[in-house]
Amino acid sequence: MKFTLKAIGAAVVAGAMVQASVASAETFTLRIGAGHPNGPAIYVTDTANFFVPEVKRRVAEETDHEIEFIEGYGGAIAGVAETLEAVQNGILDIGAYCFCFEPAKLFLHNFPYYAPFGPQDSAQAMTAVRAVYDDQPWLTEVFESEYDQVLLGLHGWDNYHLGTTDPWEEVSDLKGVKIGGAGPNLPWLEFAGAIPVQSTLPDGYMSLQTGVYNGWLMFPSAYLGFKFYEPSPYYTRIGFGAMAVNGLTMNQRSFNKMPPEVQKILMEVGRAYENQAGASLNAAQERGINGLKEVGATINDISPEVRAGWAQSLSSFPNQQAKDADGRGFPGSAVMSRYLKAAAEAGYDWPLEYTIE
Repeated sequence: MKFTLKAIGAAVVAGAMVQASVASAETFTLRIGAGHPNGPAIYVTDTANFFVPEVKRRVAEETDHEIEFIEGYGGAIAGVAETLEAVQNGILDIGAYCFCFEPAKLFLHNFPYYAPFGPQDSAQAMTAVRAVYDDQPWLTEVFESEYDQVLLGLHGWDNYHLGTTDPWEEVSDLKGVKIGGAGPNLPWLEFAGAIPVQSTLPDGYMSLQTGVYNGWLMFPSAYLGFKFYEPSPYYTRIGFGAMAVNGLTMNQRSFNKMPPEVQKILMEVGRAYENQAGASLNAAQERGINGLKEVGATINDISPEVRAGWAQSLSSFPNQQAKDADGRGFPGSAVMSRYLKAAAEAGYDWPLEYTIE
C-alpha cells in the first residue's frame, strides 16, 4: 500500500488534533452546598436533584469535559448565614442560600418581603421578581462587584402562613406571643402585637419545643418537612405571600476557570433551575398542606376582613424599606416600584395599593 506525503501529512495533523482534544479534556470538581438540608428546603432539593445532575449531564454530552460535584447540604460546609461568604472566599464553588440571612449585605435583594400579602402563587412571584432583576441590573451586578460571585439563578419560598403552639381566633390573641422568623419578615408581626424573634429553620423545632418562641412564620413545605407541627400543631393560613428571595451563585474565580462552553452550560442550567422553581414551590405548598392534614395538624384560615386589616396596617412598610435602601446607596425606590408593578403585570391583584414616594 502506498502512502502519499499528502496523506501522511493529513494523518499526522489528524492524530495531533485527537491528542490535543484528549489532552484538553478535563474533569472539574466543584464544591456545592447550602445551609438548609435537602428535602425540607425546596430550593436545596432543586439544587441537588435538578441543577447538579443537569449540569453533569449536559457537560458530559455537549463538551469534552466532565463535572463532578462535592455536595454539602444542611450546613455540612457552610451554615445558612455563612453561604454568601463561603462562596466569596472559595470555600464553596457554588452556594444556594436565602438572601434573608444577609440583612445588611443583601438588604435590597429581600424586596419581596417588604411588600407582604403579595403573590400567593410561587410561579407568579418568580415571574415578577425576574422582571425586577431584568429591569434593575444592579441586583445582579452587585454579586460580582461586591462579593466576587456570579448569580446563576433565583429560587424562593412558597406562600408564608403562621404556625403556633396554641390555638388562636382573633389577632389580639397573638399579642405578646413570641414568634420566630427569618428576619426581613418579622415586621409583619407588628400589627398583631406579637414579639418577633429572629431565628433559622434548623433551630426551629427545639425552640418551639422549649418555648424560646411559640410560633413560626413559615410556609407549609418546611413546616411539614421540619416537623414543626409536633411541638406547634396549629397552622393558620394567612397568605403573606410567596417570596422569591433565594439564589444560586458561583465563585467568580471558579467560574472563570471553566472553559467557555462549560460556563455557558452553568448559566443556562442556572436559569432553568430558576424557571422550574415556581412550579416546584407550588407543588411543595400543596404537599405541605395535605401532609399537615394527614399528620393531624389543625389548619385554619384567617378571615378576609382580618387579612385586609393586617395588610392595611403594613401599608407604609414598602415605602419605608425603599427609603431605607435609598439611604444605603441602593436603588430602593426603583426596585420596590418595579416589583409592585411587575406583580400586577403577572396577574396579581394587591389587597391594597402600596405607594412608593
